[in-house]
Amino acid sequence: MNSQTKENYFFSQPHQPFFLLGIVNAVVMLLLFALSYKGVISIEMDLRSFHAYSLIYLVFTNVFTGFLFTTFPRFNQAQVIEKSYYRNIFYLNTLSTLLFITGAFSSHLLVLVAMMFILTGEFFIVKKMHQIYKEGMAVDKTDSFWILSAAYFGLGANLLFILSEFIPSLQSAAINIAFYLYLIFLAFSVGQRMIPFFSHSFAQKNENFVKIVFTLFVFKSIFSASGIIAGEIVIDLLLAAYMAKEFLRWELHPFSSPAILWVLHLALAWLPVAFLLSALSLVAEFALGTSFYFLNIHLLAIGFLTTVLVGFGTRVTLGHSGQPPHGDALATKIFIFIQFVVLARALFSINVAFGWGLNFLFDLSFSLWLVLFLVWGGRYFKTLVYGTKL
Repeated sequence: MNSQTKENYFFSQPHQPFFLLGIVNAVVMLLLFALSYKGVISIEMDLRSFHAYSLIYLVFTNVFTGFLFTTFPRFNQAQVIEKSYYRNIFYLNTLSTLLFITGAFSSHLLVLVAMMFILTGEFFIVKKMHQIYKEGMAVDKTDSFWILSAAYFGLGANLLFILSEFIPSLQSAAINIAFYLYLIFLAFSVGQRMIPFFSHSFAQKNENFVKIVFTLFVFKSIFSASGIIAGEIVIDLLLAAYMAKEFLRWELHPFSSPAILWVLHLALAWLPVAFLLSALSLVAEFALGTSFYFLNIHLLAIGFLTTVLVGFGTRVTLGHSGQPPHGDALATKIFIFIQFVVLARALFSINVAFGWGLNFLFDLSFSLWLVLFLVWGGRYFKTLVYGTKL
């Protein structure tokens, strides 16, 4: 296969370049964060902002873009996105990544320029999604409305992140809006549409489910950003109970499903579990006067978000390369391995809360993350770039 043919295949479908960029960034950005956290290197940005912003907008947003640019036109019965359009956004996102990394080592001004470029790329992503939503011929666009709404929250939070570099008091709002109303709500909105369909669930759709979850996420974001612990605990418990009740009603049968499907069921299960554990950790923080060091966020970010990302990403990569979506032995091990990443990061938070001094747990958790994306990326690299059959 000559280089021209390779390039043509790589850009033949939008998920391929964006998935690959997201996977590379998942390794690079967490490695930079870990080295900075340990004092090996220094970066020209608040470390908390660097960690949150890089993962939200350089890792998860790229993977989401690849997935939604492939599926959102189908959701809305619209024309596929022009190759030149998504290719230009990919180039812009790649340039933004390089500028962001360079600026992190050399200049805060260059970091801000990179963030403006990232915001510009996201603007054109959301603009195209809005166009698809408006022009699509689908009769029911309810799910698309919520997915698009989440994308707009991501765009707004991106702007808040940039402003927080000048007004630090905005940082908490930027992180909470980007995390709950963009990342988690977007993945949830896609999951509640697709997972029952893939699972052949015959349960009648609850038209109020997403509305109620969205409302609770709004309150969760407000209480979390404002430090209103009692409000957070109540919302966490409501989310845990309501989501668990609805998911059980779907009758998904994870234990009799193939790996490519039960990984999505497992991702859903992490939502009520994570919110329940979040409530319990907040109660413990209030009672003991200690901090569980972002335990709640990482249970959602790794347990739910990363599991569903890898699950959907594997399905799309195989399905759109002419192969039946399936979880072979290695894929199944990857799905299980994610849960060890969650466990390691949770243990690190508990270690901080109780002062055990087991600092190796930080090294373990970020190392497992790196291994996860190196193995997953290595497994499907040739399929994404060349269309190689597995």
